[in-house]
Amino acid sequence: MNIRQYLDSTYLKTAIQAGISEKENVEIVKGFIQEAIDEHFKLIMIRPEMVSLAKKMITEANSKVDIGTVIDFPDGNSSLVKKLEEANQAMLDGADDLDFVCNYEAFKKGEIDLVKEEILKCTQLGLNHHKVVKWIIEVAALNNQQIIQLSALIKNVIMSNFKEESYASVFVKSSTGFYKTENNLPNGATIPTIIMMLENASPLPVKAAGGVRTYEEALDMIRLGVKRIGTSGAKTIANGEVSKSEY
Repeated sequence: MNIRQYLDSTYLKTAIQAGISEKENVEIVKGFIQEAIDEHFKLIMIRPEMVSLAKKMITEANSKVDIGTVIDFPDGNSSLVKKLEEANQAMLDGADDLDFVCNYEAFKKGEIDLVKEEILKCTQLGLNHHKVVKWIIEVAALNNQQIIQLSALIKNVIMSNFKEESYASVFVKSSTGFYKTENNLPNGATIPTIIMMLENASPLPVKAAGGVRTYEEALDMIRLGVKRIGTSGAKTIANGEVSKSEY
């Protein structure tokens, strides 16, 4: 199977997080964008400030690679106004996919109306501009019951407010890849987690992000029913090798 059309090749580190200069970090981003073009991946997933760079490179290469970016990353606890502003700017810069970090801490506190409103308004914005919207629920910050409940909540908001033809454009996504867990526990997609998401988000598609490091693991996710896989080791995985990347 050619899994390249399932892979969202991902680089989301800031220069500070990578321990390098801004200039060096931009060069790494350029390398990821060029690799996505050369390898015909589904999408390049980068930070908002890098979207215009990706748009320029992809346009010049006459490539079909989509551009994705993260909104309110990685904590998801900004105001709805901030989320909408950031998403608007990303679309102006050329983003095709908007991966919003859901305010999972508000959800855990029982602030359900706040979470429902941001899911509704942000999804509305993306769909009105013919974009793909993904909701990152940060599974490592949730227990199993919360994973089930938040996946179902997103599904219910979408099914109650949008037409069926929109469902394929609204994903539930597992992880940012940046959440700090205790005792080195997984902070991304695992088989049990993805099964819970698939069972409770359907008919919305699911994206497995974080922790998929081999071709076989990617195939396992696809066989389960995952429609996208986020990884910073996309080329390695596509070539059947083991990725040593953190995300």
